[in-house]
Amino acid sequence: MSADASRIRILAVDDHPVVREGIAGLVSLQPDMTLVGEACNGREAIQQFRTYHPDITLMDLQMPEMNGLDSLIAIRNEFPDARVIVLTTYAGDVQIVRAIKAGAQAYLLKNTLHKELLQTIRAVHAGKKTLSPEVSYQVAEHATDDALTPSEIAVLRLIAAGNANKQIADQLSITEETVKSRVKCILSKLGANDRTHAAVIGLKRGIIEL
Repeated sequence: MSADASRIRILAVDDHPVVREGIAGLVSLQPDMTLVGEACNGREAIQQFRTYHPDITLMDLQMPEMNGLDSLIAIRNEFPDARVIVLTTYAGDVQIVRAIKAGAQAYLLKNTLHKELLQTIRAVHAGKKTLSPEVSYQVAEHATDDALTPSEIAVLRLIAAGNANKQIADQLSITEETVKSRVKCILSKLGANDRTHAAVIGLKRGIIEL
């Protein structure tokens, strides 16, 4: 078996070239790893995965054309054994849970120390699942919260886009009273002081995206 064949083969997916360069530099220093491919959006990631069949994929979430979560779902549907580590700046608990449910084996934040990233790559390659302490805390903090319903999320999304109750009612074809009632539930469930605060929480936790 050649030295290359025994290495952990890695695909780096991120729309920022500087992040991919950082990963490439880090991986090149490891005797047991090699970078086989790079992609700058979710669609490219699927194509590169088909080409290289990497052992580990490092996947960003927020990317143009196709986001990381949709790409992760597509890759796992086609290749159920794919091992994907989400590497992102977003620590929203809802986003974390979505990624784990979609089949991510690990979820790390980009401010993670290089040592932790390398340990995670090796752990996931060995078949383990892992969350960084910060990520685990985010999930645990909201584990017992009442989740927003799809109809409440639709209202929250329109609040975040700057719509007043009447505009929201018109767009969702519901009454203004229904909107007010949903807003009340949203504020209560999110522990928000007002509509703006609710929108900020929704974005931070990954419940909604702009």
